[in-house]
Amino acid sequence: MRALRSNQVALAALLAGMMAAAPARSATEEPSVAPATETPSAAPVAAPPSVKSPDAAAGPASPSPAGTDAPSDYKAPDPAPDSVPAPAAAAPVNPAEPLPAAVAARLADPAPLLARLGGKEREAIKGFYDARGDKPVWIADGAWTPAAKAVAARLAAAGEDGLEPRAYPVPALADKPDDKAVAEADLRLSAAAVLYARDARGGRIASGSISRLITPTLALPTGDAVLGQLAEAGGGAGDALQRFNPATKGYLALKARLAALRAPRGTARKPLVLAKGPTLKEGMRDPRVTDLRGYFGLDRAGGDATIYDAAVADAVKRFQKDQGLPANGVLNARTVLALADAGRPAKGGDEPELIVNMERWRWLPGDLGSDYVLVNVPEFRLRITRNGQVRDEARVIVGKTESPTPLFSGLMEYAVVNPSWYVPPSILKTMVPKLASYGGKTWGGYEIVRRGGHISLRQPPGEKNALGFIKFMFPNQHAVYLHDTPNRSLFSAATRAFSHGCVRVDDPFRFADAVLPDWSEERLKKLIGKGERTLRLPQKLPVHIAYFTTAVDEGGALRHFPDLYGYDGPMKAALGLPGAGGPAIAKLPKEPARAVAERPAPAAHSSHRTAQARRLAARPHRYSGEGDAFGYGRSAGAGVRPDDGEPGFWSPAPAPVTRSFW
Repeated sequence: MRALRSNQVALAALLAGMMAAAPARSATEEPSVAPATETPSAAPVAAPPSVKSPDAAAGPASPSPAGTDAPSDYKAPDPAPDSVPAPAAAAPVNPAEPLPAAVAARLADPAPLLARLGGKEREAIKGFYDARGDKPVWIADGAWTPAAKAVAARLAAAGEDGLEPRAYPVPALADKPDDKAVAEADLRLSAAAVLYARDARGGRIASGSISRLITPTLALPTGDAVLGQLAEAGGGAGDALQRFNPATKGYLALKARLAALRAPRGTARKPLVLAKGPTLKEGMRDPRVTDLRGYFGLDRAGGDATIYDAAVADAVKRFQKDQGLPANGVLNARTVLALADAGRPAKGGDEPELIVNMERWRWLPGDLGSDYVLVNVPEFRLRITRNGQVRDEARVIVGKTESPTPLFSGLMEYAVVNPSWYVPPSILKTMVPKLASYGGKTWGGYEIVRRGGHISLRQPPGEKNALGFIKFMFPNQHAVYLHDTPNRSLFSAATRAFSHGCVRVDDPFRFADAVLPDWSEERLKKLIGKGERTLRLPQKLPVHIAYFTTAVDEGGALRHFPDLYGYDGPMKAALGLPGAGGPAIAKLPKEPARAVAERPAPAAHSSHRTAQARRLAARPHRYSGEGDAFGYGRSAGAGVRPDDGEPGFWSPAPAPVTRSFW
């Protein structure tokens, strides 16, 4: 007992001596803690605070470890006695240079760099600077680098792409800025460039705030990725930043229209009233050509001035483009009327509608690819692009205003010929009480499928099937797709908003011919009535369901479509544009003829064994949509319900069932 007490006294004296030798600790200094020895007789003991070594003056002190509040002259403590082991000493680090230290300090400051820059992007910017030792990106020797000047010029010209230049302020830089000013300016320019890139790729507004059915897959660049690309571009950093904007043809056409609308107007031409006459094309002769030459300032030395040559046609084409007309160089009735009304401003649309639709292009992938399908919902039209050229187009039926078609991009993987349709739970639940007590296997043309305690209602393939003869599948969260329909007459309507979300395609076998490279229209029709069959695409085909209320057509004319679902107003409000409460365009413009010439109908084949197939082959293909183009469905005026044939939401009511179930 005495020996134990003697040992305790000795240990206490040793600890007292160590504490007396330690220097006073500052109020802000945090003691480092070393693990105590696991002895039953002694409590954990704190290691002594840092002590400057005798040779500390021989060299600069090591910087404090990252993430601690230790002073800058922090040095790992000397090894403690064996009974109280200390942590291993850190490897010496060179002191931070003043300028990188200022950058690191500004990044550590929670004050925002830009109001709209999120915390995640700020962390990405910090990671980029950390990786380069916190050295400035845009400033060298107290002045902006050529790369910085290129980026600043692009930010100042943000309005060219419908963006707001004030959202990307370029910081000022004094002639001889100190380290703190350099760090602030460099980081603010980086933040502006990152925000611009993300806005250019579609991050300016949350599409979900416009509608939960707008679900684009945005490829928003991270802050470190943006700065890395710009830093590598050097003097071409401005062009690299510009490339975050869409490069699609439709976007560039709207951008050009916006530039023309903002361009200063010269002296308005006097109206030119031409005499009545035929439409003029290049190579034709007409006395009115002399008046056109005088109007456009064209001379024809030593020749017939009445010839409508290339020079006159080009002048007419430029005039048409300025007036928002199809720029084809043909002197037609619309151009003659525009010449007579040339003193008025060009009909180029207004800025808000152009900017709103430019923003919608940002919701599509930056590169649509050489092959894709694009559905423009307000236009009620679908186009198929192959090898960068529009191969074909078709009328479509889209969702009603109370059940809009979702807007998104997907990948078409396969088509199903002679598809079955299962009544969805939203409709089936109203019929379950009657079906549960029904003992048969069929019910009003539907098959009752019982699996355990669950009941499903299946509509077999056939000409009355809600999906028609073929459907095109691109898996998506909305469970919508492209499909045929037995109700052909609805395609003759100008405003074709009849479905509950899916897109019904006019002339679906012609569409299949374009999207299924190994299956011709004629070959597909031979499958009708032979049971359900899945046809996989050799390569997945992108499908983009978009919403453009203003677009430039193939002829260069600006076209407007009805704001079917009322999205224009909320988008203008979100972008801070005027006219957010304006009325939607109520009247649909006259629908143009199909861009691709009609193909002759294939001849009937004796191998078409079913009645449906023979009727299909016997009828000519008509794009007009009038009546029954394929010989099935109902004719106009024969009690057509606009809701017939919508998969997933609606189907024709089976005969024994009252319409209250539907």
